[in-house]
Amino acid sequence: MAIAASFEIEYLQYLKPDGKLVGKLPPAVKDAKALLPIFKQMLFLRTFDGKAIALQRTGKLGTYAACLGHEATHVGIGVAMRPEDVFAPSYREYGAQFARGVKPRDVLMYWGGDERGNDYEIPKNDYPWCVPISTQMLMASGAALSFKLRKQKRVAVAVCGDGGSSKTDFYAALNTAGAYTSPLVLCVVNNGWAISVPRSAQTGAETLAQKGLAGGLYCLQVDGNDLIAVLEAMRRATERARKGEGGSVIEFMTYRLHDHTTADDARRYRGEDEVKAAWKKEPFIRLRKFLIDKKLWSEKEEKAWIEECTKKVDKEINAYLNTPVQPVEAMFDYLYAELPEDLQGQRAEALAREGRA
Repeated sequence: MAIAASFEIEYLQYLKPDGKLVGKLPPAVKDAKALLPIFKQMLFLRTFDGKAIALQRTGKLGTYAACLGHEATHVGIGVAMRPEDVFAPSYREYGAQFARGVKPRDVLMYWGGDERGNDYEIPKNDYPWCVPISTQMLMASGAALSFKLRKQKRVAVAVCGDGGSSKTDFYAALNTAGAYTSPLVLCVVNNGWAISVPRSAQTGAETLAQKGLAGGLYCLQVDGNDLIAVLEAMRRATERARKGEGGSVIEFMTYRLHDHTTADDARRYRGEDEVKAAWKKEPFIRLRKFLIDKKLWSEKEEKAWIEECTKKVDKEINAYLNTPVQPVEAMFDYLYAELPEDLQGQRAEALAREGRA
């Protein structure tokens, strides 16, 4: 019998759940000290996440998608990118966006229903949040192809969840990247649940990473709760892309510790024991243990940093709450260069009802 093809998917892990290092530090992390500022970003993100949920619960924010448990994956992706690269997020990757310069107040404005939250000052070359899952993968694939045609050493990075990897948009993006050897990195954050659908019910693939093999892409599965592994995976993928060696699919194995959004109740579809087990593997605890063991962090420093994070987040919250609400006609200003006649009528009616016709 002849074998047409065979494959293996490499799995990356450097930090075990107990914070112990597996082997040596990889090329992406030359010195353990380099992890400290990234760890602090993770802690800032967790502080922001908790306060955003509190805002929603008190009616000061709309539905919010928490990223609790994803901090290592999200922050690691953002830190590994260059300013000139392009990022196409879904609706949960705040850690990556903060690392790239997006302000927390922009995130709050977006979830507060204000489209100006999508028009962040930095970086202007990134795409806005995308709620229809995986459609942003095609946008990133197009950007990556343009980089190749222009002979620019830039990379397009897009993120979707495990459910998003079953969408036709995802397959079209990876197929295009493979056909044109374009610098595209497709990141699949596998947290086990596509809202309420378990990963086992939405694909028969042994791994989600292997889906990229069909398109001829470089594929990796990574412990997404291990910041070191995330950084190394991104280093490999982005370096390959910049050298003209093509795109990648990286599957980050992590867990969503909060509900899918504040409009969801995950207790209806996943068990308490599953969540308890996930808390023992979460990213913050293991990196914290590693840094303390290396004498790079202490409880005293952590307390001081949390206080600083709280002040910074509160400042962003106040900026959001004190931003003047847009006038009613603003809802007509974002979809068309020239407003169609029927919408012109609706706009005029809205103004008339406010007595501003």
